[in-house]
Amino acid sequence: MKRNGFCNAVLSLIIACLVSFGNTAYAKRIIQKGDATNLITEKMLSDILEKNRTYCTKGIVADYIPELGKMDARAIAFSVVKPNGEVISVGDTQKKFTIQSISKIISLMVAVEEMGEKEIFDRMGYYGTDKPFNHYANLETQGKPLNPMMNAGAILTTALIDGEGDIPLQKILDVVRYITKDDTVTFSETVYMSEKETGHRNRGIFYLLKNNGLVEGEEDKLDNYFKQCSIEVTSEHLAKIGYFFANQCVRFDGDTKYKSSEMSKLIQSQMLIAGMYESSGEYARTVGLPSKSGVGGGIVVSVPGRIGIGTFSPSLDPQGNSVAGYHMILDLVNQLDLSLFK
Repeated sequence: MKRNGFCNAVLSLIIACLVSFGNTAYAKRIIQKGDATNLITEKMLSDILEKNRTYCTKGIVADYIPELGKMDARAIAFSVVKPNGEVISVGDTQKKFTIQSISKIISLMVAVEEMGEKEIFDRMGYYGTDKPFNHYANLETQGKPLNPMMNAGAILTTALIDGEGDIPLQKILDVVRYITKDDTVTFSETVYMSEKETGHRNRGIFYLLKNNGLVEGEEDKLDNYFKQCSIEVTSEHLAKIGYFFANQCVRFDGDTKYKSSEMSKLIQSQMLIAGMYESSGEYARTVGLPSKSGVGGGIVVSVPGRIGIGTFSPSLDPQGNSVAGYHMILDLVNQLDLSLFK
């Protein structure tokens, strides 16, 4: 073992012991003298996961999309990509689940890359929200979606990506495959069909957008949205996505193809103010990091300039956020003093 690696391991053990014995204040003083994220170990993540495993039974698996209701509520996984690109994962790391609303940060990136930020946000707001993810009344009162994280804004974002048929979907898939460095990533046909067959509210939102002159075309544009939500990922994939946006859109292995500090700031700001829907304000207070949830049970977190975090547990709270995922993130944030707000 290299000297730095040995020192980090020893320091990580000391901090873990201090936290275990209740001396968190002293542990935080040690952490603040350096980048605590370098101290993350597999044991640290495993301990946090096991501590929070009981939360798997504290929520409800989403069943308004029938295929999602088949997920195993006991599944749980926790992944981190460290500053040097090292990936650490514990739990059900190979378990695939659908990305759902987390895909909105990818489609937003694709649309802004093509059209520019002004063109996209002339059609929607930057606003935070106290509304559920499928809220649409603002289309009647304001004439455009509140932000690209709500379903109305996300459906519009995907519809604005250039190309006929499933070309917009392929662009989104290509970016997910690039960020995760996994060309096998694809969408679940069964989840897509389940979403399409039951997605009447989203269909209504699409036609309200069309009625307001914000989108043209037919329902194949909505189909691309259903398909992007059905992309299958793992917690490790989410951690890589979190790392990408935390680090100026540089991939975990250092590839700079999409490097952009402005894109990074745009995506993270939207995650911070609206990524957890009506829980976003409280989440910003407790966790204090840009995050995006999906009703498939995933949460992606960016620690700006440092690391990416991905969690998976399909049992959700009433706002549609993973219960165990939230508590694992909160424990890591508190243990390493990662919140943006000091």
